Amino acid sequence: MVNILICDDETDIVNALKIYLSDPEYTLFTAANGKEAVEITENNEIHLILMDIMMPVMDGITAMAKIREKHNLPIILLTAKSEDTDKILGLNVGADDYITKPFNPLEVSARVRSQLRRYLKLGGGSAGQEVLSIGGIELNDLSKEVTVDGNPVSLTPKEYEILKFLMSNPGQVFSPKEIYSTVWKEKPYGADNTVAVHIRHLREKLEIDPADPRYIKVIFGQGYKFEKGRAL
Repeated sequence: MVNILICDDETDIVNALKIYLSDPEYTLFTAANGKEAVEITENNEIHLILMDIMMPVMDGITAMAKIREKHNLPIILLTAKSEDTDKILGLNVGADDYITKPFNPLEVSARVRSQLRRYLKLGGGSAGQEVLSIGGIELNDLSKEVTVDGNPVSLTPKEYEILKFLMSNPGQVFSPKEIYSTVWKEKPYGADNTVAVHIRHLREKLEIDPADPRYIKVIFGQGYKFEKGRAL
């Protein structure tokens, strides 16, 4: 059974999402503000959150930041078309995806299933290496753990997938569109900004000095690569 939390202060939206996500595989929790969402996440095993941005008591960005301190579950933001700045802020804080209101029921269902599939079966059944180790970074694809110089690092599902993809192909340069298509499994609309935000977030977690990265390099005009076999 998969536990999904819907957090929105508009009852009509919550009810609509409950209809869209009506599935015997899902148990649905609801919250009317960010504070309730944080409390529910602390007291239940939640596998995915649909989180509105503008809410009373505690907004979605603040709630997501608090949840991200302890949990790496997928979080999909529910945004209005006028909230572009908040979308970028949300991605910076750790959102995995966003859906713009008004919702398309098929899109909601597809995005939820896509996020759950990657979160619950991340790397499952793949023929890749079980442990990737380059420099001081080690990625264990069995336990889904990442360490830097022996210290554990908490990554979101998207950050983990990007890191795994780059570490699996050290020294190879990938464009933002290639990274987006591989990790998100979707057409790369808005790939540059989305990938850039996740790369920046990864650097903040992996690098001693994110402004002078040792591992994830940008090749201007081309894309990103994971430094191959560099002496650190």
